[in-house]
Amino acid sequence: MKTINKISFQDIESIPQLVKDFLNHKIEGFEESTFSLDNFKKQLHLKQNSFSLSQRNILSGTLERQLSTLELSSKQKENLDDLRLPNTFTITTGHQLNLFSGPVFFVYKILQTIKTCTYLKQNFPDFNFVPVYWMASEDHDFAEINHFRTENNYYEINEKSGGAVGRIKINDTFFISEFEKEFKDSIFGTELILMIKEAYKVGNTLTEAIKTLVNRLFSEFGLLIVDGDSKELKNQIKETFKDELLNFSLNKNSKEKVDFLTKKYGKVQVNPREINLFYLSETRDRIDFDGQKYSIVDKNIHFTEEEILNELENSSEKFSPNALMRPVYQETVLPNLAYIGGNAEIMYWLELKDYFTKINIPFPVLIPRNSMLFLKKKTLGKIEKLNLKIEDFFQNFATITNNKILEDNIILNLLEKKENLLVNQFSELKSIAETTEKSFGNMVKAEEIRQMKSFKRMRKRLLHAEKIKKSELLERLERLFLDVHPSKNWQERVYNFSVFFADDGYSWLETCLEEMQIEESKLIIVAI
Repeated sequence: MKTINKISFQDIESIPQLVKDFLNHKIEGFEESTFSLDNFKKQLHLKQNSFSLSQRNILSGTLERQLSTLELSSKQKENLDDLRLPNTFTITTGHQLNLFSGPVFFVYKILQTIKTCTYLKQNFPDFNFVPVYWMASEDHDFAEINHFRTENNYYEINEKSGGAVGRIKINDTFFISEFEKEFKDSIFGTELILMIKEAYKVGNTLTEAIKTLVNRLFSEFGLLIVDGDSKELKNQIKETFKDELLNFSLNKNSKEKVDFLTKKYGKVQVNPREINLFYLSETRDRIDFDGQKYSIVDKNIHFTEEEILNELENSSEKFSPNALMRPVYQETVLPNLAYIGGNAEIMYWLELKDYFTKINIPFPVLIPRNSMLFLKKKTLGKIEKLNLKIEDFFQNFATITNNKILEDNIILNLLEKKENLLVNQFSELKSIAETTEKSFGNMVKAEEIRQMKSFKRMRKRLLHAEKIKKSELLERLERLFLDVHPSKNWQERVYNFSVFFADDGYSWLETCLEEMQIEESKLIIVAI
């Protein structure tokens, strides 16, 4: 395996402009939220002064209980102990509890979190840095997480859903036997089959399954796993939840940023609600307020103000943050310096800057996660034969294809010459026409537009004719595009990690870690 290219996010057409502007310091007020040693130095002091020893003891004790069923590495045990110390901080990523981890970028974002901790330790040796994976165990959209894909198959689990997905118990294990058929002859197939069987035992919850899998993959790197579905942790954010119920503070204090981002970029990733909390029972439902009472949406459950505050005080575990409140919860209970997330995550974090200021919690450094793409040498050879570059596959590929079909086309060259000649002629004619009667000048302009449209139609018809004539080339281009973008999507958003682990095992993880970029957000392309 060899890295052949690292493409900056700035050079990839599909990366959202908001993310590019954030990285380029083009959004006022977020300069100190980007990756730099100076910004991390500031975060160290901010977080050290705002995260108490009491909070550290609660966090470490909670994690010890949550991880007690796992076999922890010496590095994990050391990290758990270090969390009690005032010079220890976390770098965090989070993700849903996708079946068998879901798309492979799940692995990449965790490895980037681990490598960032190593980088910070090298630059700030007097401090400790602990990588953390925050499990989205309270999400309730089971359909988003109940499947994964390999090159050859689609796997799915069927369970009763509606509540917090982490609490769902596993009964359906048919997908495991099908997975075993696909991977039993792979070099590291036995290891993959053991992993999936250990994690998805009947009776395990989805939280236990992902915790088991992630620990198997990353324990030696010292990764700690946090389950936010915890009364001990939620007790620390009760005041923020209370303020949200009474004053709708997140909505009010993010409005200015939301309006600014909407005006500049057309929309925001997540629109704040009046109350950004759910209520957990056997299902997870929004909390609404009609001016008189609090209601649990789609449930016949109602509270007065006094009743809901008593419920929060005595049963904080029943209150669940939504997508926008979850970052606030995370930053309240962790001594965290930075969050590593996908582009969509970064975009909704940006909405929250003013709210963090209001509740007096340091806003973290935000790091758009790196992407990785593993391509077979055979595929790279085909790309080279067509005189294309891998970068072309991350621009407008329809334009790239059209240009390739019309490459060195004699008719196109002639059309362009004649069109340029016509443009020059009309330019001369218009300058003279403007000296005479106005309607004549307008007629000349209209005629130019008409004739230019004719050239546009001719180019379109020429492209259509050449696509028929060069159908074999067109098919090769389309097949190549699908080799790079399976299902017309980025590879990392389609295939499960098992596709790559099957041939190289844990050395594949080491390769990903070694090639992972830290200081810049890039697409890393590796030949296999």
